[in-house]
Amino acid sequence: MTNLFEYAPAPESRSVVDIAPSYGLFIDGEFTEAADGKVFKTVSPSTEEVLSEVARAGAEDVDRAVKAARKAFDKWSALPGAERGKYLFRIARIIQERSRELAVLETLDNGKPIKETRDADLPLVAAHFFYYAGWADKLDHAGYGPNPRPLGVAGQVIPWNFPLLMLAWKIAPALATGNTVVLKPAETTPLSALFFADICRQAGLPKGVVNILPGYGDAGAALTAHADVNKVAFTGSTAVGKEIARTLAGTDKKLTLELGGKGANIVFDDAPIDQAVEGIVGGIFFNQGQVCCAGSRLLVQESIQDELLDSLKRRLSTLRLGDPLDKNTDIGAINSAEQLSRITALVETGEAEGAERWSPECELPSTGYWFAPTLFTGVTQAHTVARDEIFGPVLSVLTFRTPDEAVAKANNTPYGLSAGIWTEKGSRILAVANKLRAGVIWSNTFNKFDPTSPFGGYKESGFGREGGRHGLEAYLDV
Repeated sequence: MTNLFEYAPAPESRSVVDIAPSYGLFIDGEFTEAADGKVFKTVSPSTEEVLSEVARAGAEDVDRAVKAARKAFDKWSALPGAERGKYLFRIARIIQERSRELAVLETLDNGKPIKETRDADLPLVAAHFFYYAGWADKLDHAGYGPNPRPLGVAGQVIPWNFPLLMLAWKIAPALATGNTVVLKPAETTPLSALFFADICRQAGLPKGVVNILPGYGDAGAALTAHADVNKVAFTGSTAVGKEIARTLAGTDKKLTLELGGKGANIVFDDAPIDQAVEGIVGGIFFNQGQVCCAGSRLLVQESIQDELLDSLKRRLSTLRLGDPLDKNTDIGAINSAEQLSRITALVETGEAEGAERWSPECELPSTGYWFAPTLFTGVTQAHTVARDEIFGPVLSVLTFRTPDEAVAKANNTPYGLSAGIWTEKGSRILAVANKLRAGVIWSNTFNKFDPTSPFGGYKESGFGREGGRHGLEAYLDV
């Protein structure tokens, strides 16, 4: 399908961000080199240009950061809640003031389109800090008994798909409840966390309350296993989550895990087709499908399959893939060469197993890491693409005849993070939602987030909740 109008380029200016040639680790309020002097490069996935060189944390640095956090804990936890809240409000306002700069930075380092970082990620990051700032002096009324106490030092490990948003999900409730933090951002996206360290200094946050350690998996492992860490929060793959759970078994550390998913988006025959198509596209192609709660399995009632797929293919043909800094771009770059090869391998497996692959005509840029939006039809529950988390812009389409069959197929997965239901009957939404084993269920929408609403999974998608009043529990000694 040809567009009647060509879109002129509408690039967001990079001049709003000043990226230094090198960054250190942020420990005890200061930027410092790694103990062994190791560094790594962070690359922009859309152009493969090196953005900066970053200090790489090792076990010795983890120890230093945990000590700094422990030292800061006594004073920070003794502050009245209203005082801690003031720091969080200040951080939230600075994030709002610097949101354009942070949005461009996130797009450069992660590869996702500027309209997503600008309109989704950054407003949510600020909202999380505002929300938990409000809780800081109301913990007595959170439902966890009078005067609930913080745990101590929180070791937090976050992924690369929403670098700043995952930081906010972790740090805001930890600080509101009086804990101190050592956070390890993902090795492919360390920059926004390091800019956040600067925001902590700008807000006058006491030294040692927040420490940021860019590094690889070995730094994450050292942090989660550290003897003086009281609480571990991890968002990432199920395999690593299981490893952390094994390491922490038998210790008294509190643990929350937010892991993979294979969300089912269920479309019944009375659903508004056009609205459903927008929800399906947003559910799997938002952030190039690199979302743990993505609606990566489409379950469509048999009687409307043809009509829905025609409409969906038409919509996919209008998506624009390209420069993530262009305000018209819908689909940005895949985060890394490693992730791209994983997506490619799983898609090839899907074809080899007999599923039918379709992509719109789509010109991929010559540099960077790109993958065209992809649909698989003729998929059964036995296909790898219906079972494994692909973490890319790939949708598997399955059909069903009855609500019971839809529920059985939706639940036939080791994961249980998210699901979507599309129908105009409220009674059906409630009846189906009650039977789905998923932590978050959207009705007639998808991928809607709010700091007041808890998020988390069942089964291999992890345990514990982040966001809302429920998100405080993970950081309190209750």
